[in-house]
Amino acid sequence: MTFAPAGNDWLKRRVTRIAEASDERLAPYRNVRERDLVGRESRFIAEGKVVLNVLLSNPAFAVESILILENRLAGLTEQLSLCPDSIPVYCVSRETMDAIAGFPMHRGILAVGKRNAPRSLDKLVETMPENALAVVLCGIANHDNMGSIFRNAAAFEADCVLMDETSCDPLYRKAIRVSVGAALKVPFAREGSIETIVSKLQNKGFELFALSPSGTRSIYDVKPSPRTALLLGTEGEGLPSQLLQRLQTVKIPMSREFDSLNVATASGIALSRFSGFSGI
Repeated sequence: MTFAPAGNDWLKRRVTRIAEASDERLAPYRNVRERDLVGRESRFIAEGKVVLNVLLSNPAFAVESILILENRLAGLTEQLSLCPDSIPVYCVSRETMDAIAGFPMHRGILAVGKRNAPRSLDKLVETMPENALAVVLCGIANHDNMGSIFRNAAAFEADCVLMDETSCDPLYRKAIRVSVGAALKVPFAREGSIETIVSKLQNKGFELFALSPSGTRSIYDVKPSPRTALLLGTEGEGLPSQLLQRLQTVKIPMSREFDSLNVATASGIALSRFSGFSGI
């Protein structure tokens, strides 16, 4: 693979400098925090250099434009050289960037991505390999937790993340950022009830382990099966009681005086136990 010239002349030709925050070409980036809360019609904002690298390398997502703070431009020559000429690259000052975003944008690197048709739950479950590890989420509404869980899923090579319809969107800007781009790498489906997801996994031969502080067995006392699914619920309420009553429940051993782990931390510990990933 060859790279375009890294000189200033090439950058000047490739990048469009914009001085006014009111420029309509920058409309998709305006007030990103507020607009994230109401959705972007299949579009999302990617933030930061690492996330941009993941976005540009994943054909499952289209990149519509890139917005860069002027003092970050020189460090992105390699990324921009891989970016097709059809994708606009805009460069702005710090003052303009902050005015567009609606708050101080410290990383200074944004991109508008567009998701292709979302994967369906049925298709994702149908295409799982014979040996598979799935992460199943119920009611995870905190974007920091969602991003961290995806980061853990990528680190321990989980095959997918399945979320019920009450969970938040993993392509929310903050979730993508916290996941360090893992939300753009790990296959996921977000639809239906937790009961539907459980039923479909059971029909495909998955052994399900529901994580709960009140679990009947330690995660270190059970053996992963070739097809394993780890269920995690929202902090506080946890998984629905009807699920805990009919599934295998497991717990992470911890202090009796403070038996509370953040759900994202719990996911990392459990994934480390059940993934069998050796890193070799």
